[in-house]
Formats: sequence, C-alpha cells, structure tokens
Amino acid sequence: MSGELEIHGPTLVLRYPVPGDAGRLFELGSDPETTRFLSWGPYTELAQAERFIEGVPGSRERGEELGFVVERDGEALGWTLFNDVRSRDRSVTIGTWLGKQHWGTGVNTESKALMAALAFKAMGVERLSVFAAASNDRSRAALRKVGFVEEGVLRRFNRHGDEWFDCMIGSILPAEYEAGPLAAVASEIRGSVPDNWVFNG
Repeated sequence: MSGELEIHGPTLVLRYPVPGDAGRLFELGSDPETTRFLSWGPYTELAQAERFIEGVPGSRERGEELGFVVERDGEALGWTLFNDVRSRDRSVTIGTWLGKQHWGTGVNTESKALMAALAFKAMGVERLSVFAAASNDRSRAALRKVGFVEEGVLRRFNRHGDEWFDCMIGSILPAEYEAGPLAAVASEIRGSVPDNWVFNG
C-alpha cells in the first residue's frame, strides 16, 4: 500500500507528496482566485497544507482519495486526484487544481492525460467522472476540449464558504479515451498502483 507510484509525461511528473511540498502548496493554495470554485480554501496558514499532506497516505489506504503533486522541473504546480470511488462500478472522479499562473499553459491537459492513462490502463476504470462549477466557463471548455462529455447540471451541488454552486457533471469512457486527445499524450507509469485502487472484480 505504501509503495511509490509516479506517472511521467512529456513535461510533467505526478507523484505522491512529501512534507517539503507544504510550502509550495500553501503558496499556490493561498490565492483566492485559485481556490474560487473549490470546496476548500484559500489557505491562511502553512499548517493547513502540512496537515493536508500528512493525511494523504491515510486517505489513499482507506480508498478515499488517490492524489498526486503535479510537478514540472522539480516545481510543484498544483494537485490532482481521484475520489468519489465506486469500486463495484469501476468508477472514479477526477479533480485538479493548479496555481493560476499555470492556467491555459497546457499543464491541465497533460495532467488530465496522465491521470486518464493511470485510470484506464492500470486501474481498470470504466467511467472517469468530472465536476465543474456550471458558471466556470473556462474549466468547462477545457474539459470538453480534452474529450469529457457533459451530462447535466446538479443544482446547489458544491459549497465554497457561504456560496453555493450548481455543478456540471461529465464523464469519459474507455472507448472515448482511446479515440480522443488524452490518449495521444505519451505517458509512463512507474511503480505500483495500490491494490485497493485496482478495479478488476
């Protein structure tokens, strides 16, 4: 359960976090614009990022979240994860947040491609779901561009502070992944996927 796992792409590496990542994740996650549509944040003290990192292994081992630092050239750019696990149905949800300086730079597309490769090639996922605030046109356009199919809007689905958001739900299925742009991004999975994150039942 504790073995290392990395996914390498043309410019990015997705890896498990280490304590030394707290400062950089705090810096990125303390920006209100970065966390505008998330269920948490912004960070207000370093200890929040430290506690988050401390909790990652337990969340992974309990099958709650499988998360990775998004890194390029040794610099953390943000975070991506699988959650909302439905093992029987081989379904997970992907979520990603990046520092706003990396928006529109291709980092989101490549990180989605690496996570999709992990899901469909190594985990046995049959449905990769995604949520985006219905009012977040930038995020929704980015998801459509890489092959996610919008399925509908869930009303008052997510709360940030005292503000409620309607959320678009979308998905991508194995055949759509194989025929779409994400599969065209080179990826290499190094290490072992935790047993409880492999859906082959």
